[in-house]
Amino acid sequence: THLLCLCPQPDLVERLISVDISPVSTAPVSEFSAYISAMKSVKIPDGLPRSAARQLADDQLRPVVQVGNPWMVFLLPALVEVEGRHIWRVNLEAISHHLADIMNFPVFHKPYPGPTLFLGGSNSPYISSKDYPEIQRLFPKADVQYIEGAGHIVHQDKFEEFMTAVLNFLPPP
Repeated sequence: THLLCLCPQPDLVERLISVDISPVSTAPVSEFSAYISAMKSVKIPDGLPRSAARQLADDQLRPVVQVGNPWMVFLLPALVEVEGRHIWRVNLEAISHHLADIMNFPVFHKPYPGPTLFLGGSNSPYISSKDYPEIQRLFPKADVQYIEGAGHIVHQDKFEEFMTAVLNFLPPP
């Protein structure tokens, strides 16, 4: 969504809410590269029920993706059953080959003029005070807010607070 706002037609977006991500490269590529490698190495016998397959995948991913890591919420649902086999719904080869491009934010020179809310979790590192100058440069009408006690998956961790912040930012109907 950041990219759509910063493209040659920013008027396509009336308002922007960016949830726990900033317009700078924030996460080390090596961390996600390790996740992708771990996902590629998961071995699940054919014919297992989905719950058993996900538990087995969880057990095999744990050495790389520790308990409490918010990325596990995204990884396990990507495991799907197709004709009795469990496979990853995402294209791991494409992701691993283009991970640096995915994790990096391109350089833009023209800012997005509309109202913008950067809504982060107070327990997440993905919107940092060191990002504020770039946020202000690219999104001059930006407001940065944090939801206390939320991690990276803000809407899951603190749903009511998340909804309140979003509704307060949107114009009245």
